Amino acid sequence: MYSLSDFDFNLPPERIAQFPLPDRSASRLLHVDGARLADRQFTDILDLLQPGDLLVMNDTRVLKARFFGVKDSGGKVEVLVERVLDTRTVLAQVRASKSPGPGVKIRLADAFDVTVGERAGEFYTLAFESDVFDLIEQYGRLPLPPYIEHAPGEVDETRYQTVFNKVPGAVAAPTAGLHFDEALLQKLKDKGVRFAYVTLHVGAGTFQPVRTENLAEHNMHTEWYTMPQETVDAVRATRAAGRDVIAVGTTSLRALESASQSGELVAGSADTALFITPGYLFKTVTRLITNFHLPKSTLLMLVSAFAGYDEIRAAYAHAIAHEYRFFSYGDAMLLTTPNRV
Repeated sequence: MYSLSDFDFNLPPERIAQFPLPDRSASRLLHVDGARLADRQFTDILDLLQPGDLLVMNDTRVLKARFFGVKDSGGKVEVLVERVLDTRTVLAQVRASKSPGPGVKIRLADAFDVTVGERAGEFYTLAFESDVFDLIEQYGRLPLPPYIEHAPGEVDETRYQTVFNKVPGAVAAPTAGLHFDEALLQKLKDKGVRFAYVTLHVGAGTFQPVRTENLAEHNMHTEWYTMPQETVDAVRATRAAGRDVIAVGTTSLRALESASQSGELVAGSADTALFITPGYLFKTVTRLITNFHLPKSTLLMLVSAFAGYDEIRAAYAHAIAHEYRFFSYGDAMLLTTPNRV
C-alpha cells in the first residue's frame, strides 16, 4: 500500500514551464516503455503509433471562468466558476474576507450582477442575470493554473485551448492535447491512426494536492463527462483488431475508465469521482499521452498506476535531470500499461 509521501518529489522551480513554446508540436516527448526511457520530440508520436490505433481526445473548451468583483457591501471578491449547471446558474468558488450568504449580490467585472444561492459543499450556487456562457466569454478571464505566474494574455487565449476544443465547460485545459496542431493530426490521419472524442469538463480540483497521508481517506473531486456511442463503437473495433486505445491525457483516460466500470465501455453522461491509484487494473486504455504532473497529486498517482510506480519515479528523475519542462505548458510522456484486466 502506498501513502501520500510516496508521491512527493523535489522539482526545481525553473522546470515549471511558464509559457508555451512557439509551436505546439515542438515539445519534447519522453517515451517510457517499462524500464526503458527514450528522449524524443513530440512529433515522433507519428512513428510511435501504428495504423489502426485509436487516439481518444477530450474536446472540452476552457471557460474564461475567473472574475473579480465586489459584494453589495463593498467587499472585494474573487470568483472561479467550477461548473455550469444551466444557462443561468453555476457552481463557483468564492473568495472573500467574509463568506457571502444567500441573497447577497456580487458585481462581477464591473459589468453584471450575480446572486448568491445555497452552499454546495465548498462551492456556492450563483444565479446569473442572463446567459452564463455569453457573460463568461465576454467578461471573464482565462483561469491559468496557480503555478503559472503571469496574467493571461493573447497567447494564452489560443494556446491554453486544444485545436480540437468544441464543448465549453472546463476550468482547466486537457493539457496533453495542447501538443497537437492541425498538421500533426493530419499526418496521423494520413498514416491510418483513427480519432475519437470524449468530453470531460476539467475542474479546479485537478490542481489540488492530496492532503491525507492515508490515500483511502482522500475525498476525490468530481468531474462531468460524456461518452458518445460512436466512441464506444470505435474503441470496440480497435480492440477487436488488436490495436491500441491511446488516451490523450489523464482526462480522456478518466472518462474512458469511468465509463468502463461495468467491465464494458458504455455510452452516456455522468459525474465521475474515480480515484486511480497503484493496483488499479485498466479496462480500456492501453497507452497514454500525458504531461508531467504535480507532486502529491491524484494525477501523479494515476500515471504511477498506469506505467508502474518505480517506472514513473525513474522517468520523473530522468526528466528533471535532462531539463524537461513540467506541467500544463510543459513536455509530454508516452506510457504503456502492463496493468490491464
